[in-house]
Amino acid sequence: MNDESEIRNPDSQFELMDRMYRHQRYFYDLTRKFYLLGRDRLIADMRVEKGDRVLELGCGTARNLIILAKKYPEAQFYGLDASGEMLKTAQRHVDAANLTNVTLRTALADEFTAEGTFELNDRFDVCFFSYAVSIIPPWKESVANAIANLRPGKSLYIVDFYDQAKLPRWFGAMLRAWLDKFHVRYPEELIPYLRELEVRGDGTLTVRPLFRRYALIAEFRTRG
Repeated sequence: MNDESEIRNPDSQFELMDRMYRHQRYFYDLTRKFYLLGRDRLIADMRVEKGDRVLELGCGTARNLIILAKKYPEAQFYGLDASGEMLKTAQRHVDAANLTNVTLRTALADEFTAEGTFELNDRFDVCFFSYAVSIIPPWKESVANAIANLRPGKSLYIVDFYDQAKLPRWFGAMLRAWLDKFHVRYPEELIPYLRELEVRGDGTLTVRPLFRRYALIAEFRTRG
């Protein structure tokens, strides 16, 4: 993960994600529910209208998309992930739920387009990352690309780890050391970067800390 050429080589990213999740995909949801906190709160708060196109970047097993697709049957949901292995599990879950309003594609978050990746004739109404920003090496490019693929006046949501500033220091240190073993790291520049976009006039930012800053939900609403 520290090799710059591997990080920037798309083929290497696909291979890396497949190696990481080839076996994890079978028990991913069972283990992640204990520490990927705030996902269901984001799903509950997300604004989705009839006919909206909603994209999850780094959709994993499609857990979030399936919940949303059942909740909003008159919207269309899309998911992309760098791991084709993970998407095999995701597609099985979608098929088992008998959902026809979910479309999955293998793609990188910093390279996809609504037209080229999903054959759409317009951009998305909602894009969201659920604990994906902290595992994507080119996170800034991925966030920028998500915003570029939103229609004017629409929202990008991010739920992810935060800085643990209001938790005991030992807990924060232990959490960061453990996550580092899985190449997961909260990008400290994320909120400053989004605030720069807000100052520039590209949209408005709302940040909500969760669980004593263990996690956050951020919404960046593009300029209408």
